[in-house]
Amino acid sequence: MTIDNYIAECPAEVQQILQRIRRIVRKAAPQAEETISYKMPAFAMNGMLLYLAAFKNHIGIFPPVKGDAKFQKDTDSYRGPKGNFKFPLDRPMPYALIERTVKFRLKEHLASKAGAARRKAGKAGMPNERSGAR
Repeated sequence: MTIDNYIAECPAEVQQILQRIRRIVRKAAPQAEETISYKMPAFAMNGMLLYLAAFKNHIGIFPPVKGDAKFQKDTDSYRGPKGNFKFPLDRPMPYALIERTVKFRLKEHLASKAGAARRKAGKAGMPNERSGAR
């Protein structure tokens, strides 16, 4: 299955929403690869960047994104019990907020990967106990 197949199986009004969110993600992270993971559209870039999914009453975006204090306040009403986003289909889709969500997620993802690379590089330069180095 591809993201195109996933979107094609959704109702027409939901297809338009998913395509627009897809364009938002592609614009923010053009190097991200599209895939299907856990039966949902996903975007990978040295690990999973973002998932999205259409449900009966909402569009979900995963994983949770922290952002700054203003972003937290702006997104409180869209957060589910685990912090994932639920954008109701019976309300206007907040595309500008979704764009901010994607940008914050990209920033968090890149920072996480950079931190992991630094930790890995630090371990590579450290002597281990078996080598006898002191």
